[in-house]
This record gives sequence, C-alpha cells and structure tokens, in this order.
Amino acid sequence: MTTLNIQEIMTILPHRPPFLLIDRVLEISEEKVVAVKNVTMNEPYFVGHFPSEPVMPGVLQLEALAQAGAVVLLSKEEFKGKIAYFGGVDKARFKGKVVPGDQLILEVTLEKLVKNVGVAKGVAKVSGKVVCQCEMTFACSK
Repeated sequence: MTTLNIQEIMTILPHRPPFLLIDRVLEISEEKVVAVKNVTMNEPYFVGHFPSEPVMPGVLQLEALAQAGAVVLLSKEEFKGKIAYFGGVDKARFKGKVVPGDQLILEVTLEKLVKNVGVAKGVAKVSGKVVCQCEMTFACSK
C-alpha cells in the first residue's frame, strides 16, 4: 500500500491552496485511490457558505473527488507531468452535510481508460457514512 503526503501530492497535481482539496493519500493502486480532506473552519468558502451554518459546497466535494481521481490517472507512467481535466459528472448525489471538523474520506475507482480519457466512480464519506457519490469523466492533456 502506497501513501502520499501533501508534498508528494503537489508533485502530481497542479492544484495549489486554497484550491488543493486533498490533504493525504491513504492508499493508491493502478485503479483506486483513498484520500483525505480535513475540513476546517479556515476554508475560504465558509465565509459565505453559510456564515450562520458553515457547509462545504457540494461542487467542492465533487472537485475533491476529481482531484483524488486525477492522482490515480496522473500517477500512471504515460500521464506523469500532464494535467487531468474534468470532462463531466454524472449521477451526482449528495446524502449529507460536510461541516468544519469533518474528515472527508474520498474513494475513487478508475473504471475505464481509453487513450487519454478515463471514467471513474467516486464516493465521499464522513464517519463511514456516504455524503456524496458520482461518476466522473477525465481527459488528460496530451
């Protein structure tokens, strides 16, 4: 089992704070990644979403899943040094709130890879409970 710290993640992904939405990779293989996003009150989006009841926006949960999925794709030898672009999201479902103090566990499985396009399934959990799930398409730069 391979793990990656934040410095190692930043050698793979082009994202940087405040838009880097994964903090650690707990496990990575050829087709699957399990990553962590520690949600803190310091996140800039909590200033406006929502001041009286801070909730991580669903679109950022999807982005965190996409970044985790990009780690799987960009770790492959043929895609090292490239950029993975979000090509689409299907069947996105939000099943619970994500709030400051939560640890978002991101599980992404690469289902299909044809040339430079990949299809993946993502599930985000807090305390073992699914809070977000989706299917994603990635297109990797050539």
